[in-house]
Amino acid sequence: MNHSRNLQVSLYRLGTAAILGLVCFAAPGCKDKNAPSGGGSAGSDSTANSPADALVIGEYGSITGKEATFGKSTDEGIQLAKDEQNKAGGVRGKQIAIALEDDQSDSPKAETAVTRLIDTKHVLAILGEVASGSSLAAAPVCQKSGVPMISPSSTKPAVTEKGDYIFRVCFIDPFQAAVVARWALDGVKAKRVAIFTDNASPYSKGFSDNFETAFVKMGGQVVAKQSYNGGDKDFKGALTNIQQSHPDAIVVPGYYSDAGSIAKQARDLGITVPLLGGDGWDSQALFDTGGDAVNGCFFSDHMAVDDPNPAVKRFVDTYTARFGHKPDALAALGYDAAKLLFDAMGRAKSLERRDIRDAIAATKDFPGVTGKITIDANRNASKPAIVIGIKNKQFVKVAEIADPDHPMASGK
Repeated sequence: MNHSRNLQVSLYRLGTAAILGLVCFAAPGCKDKNAPSGGGSAGSDSTANSPADALVIGEYGSITGKEATFGKSTDEGIQLAKDEQNKAGGVRGKQIAIALEDDQSDSPKAETAVTRLIDTKHVLAILGEVASGSSLAAAPVCQKSGVPMISPSSTKPAVTEKGDYIFRVCFIDPFQAAVVARWALDGVKAKRVAIFTDNASPYSKGFSDNFETAFVKMGGQVVAKQSYNGGDKDFKGALTNIQQSHPDAIVVPGYYSDAGSIAKQARDLGITVPLLGGDGWDSQALFDTGGDAVNGCFFSDHMAVDDPNPAVKRFVDTYTARFGHKPDALAALGYDAAKLLFDAMGRAKSLERRDIRDAIAATKDFPGVTGKITIDANRNASKPAIVIGIKNKQFVKVAEIADPDHPMASGK
């Protein structure tokens, strides 16, 4: 993705329907020679046009860089939640403003981003990041400064282990890896599986280890393990080695930016078995490199846009009307993270950071779009996972798994 997305975020933050109509949100080819480059803020944020007494919340994310679609989706979910909250009267009678920093999908820059939010914007709390590597880099800064941080979708367990000010609203990797293992056995009927890991990604490495543990415990066999580094272009050597092990399925727990290319090259080699992934696959950009090659593949996720649940349908309809395209699960998690934070701020004894932290920790059965959210003793959220199937280049809900330790009824 190019740095013109910085300008896009700056423009749509101005908040008028007329300007929204002019910005090419979803067009990766949209370019502007005047768009800023480099680190730091992605441009104007909602603090610029907010009342002087607005409650400022920090947000850091991958607005540009290799995971930019994740950052953009999450940011749109947060913005929608903020606007709804302000329309309803804000929090304690004050409006909410979001101060945004772009970490450019770069973990060291995530640390710099949250430091800037804390030291220059004096934020009450921070939302972010999607990528576990970036959250791991930023969380110690928030913990040391006593600033509550809620990750919408970093699933690596170590994120919340950084301290008692660090939370998340998503499930964790051991759970979703076990869900994928259960789907491999009962949904795909795969007994022999190969694992293809991104060695540059803490998310991918953790997922691979957790998948192997769960799959073997369930009675499956891992017949091959290969690795790559995120951003690689040629995967055929490793895929050829995997092919020789004759697996029934291949687990690729990386990000959409690589998964599509891996699927395409696998099909070019004559590999026809399903590829299985995690929530890192959840982006329409998966089809940019994968095309039809990802049809027949599956991944675990937090929400399905075709879910008939009234709360999900309302969110999907509202989001689509606002941004001109349907949300993904990253948008829903950004929305839930922001809504849960606003709710906690309203319940807190005061707007001191410590009191906000205590209120977040006390959250029980919060009605999120991605399910009811209860923050447990380890500051994680427990809830079912969705299995998404890919058919005709569309994401379709095929299963919901709450307890992967038990076989699925009739493989469904």
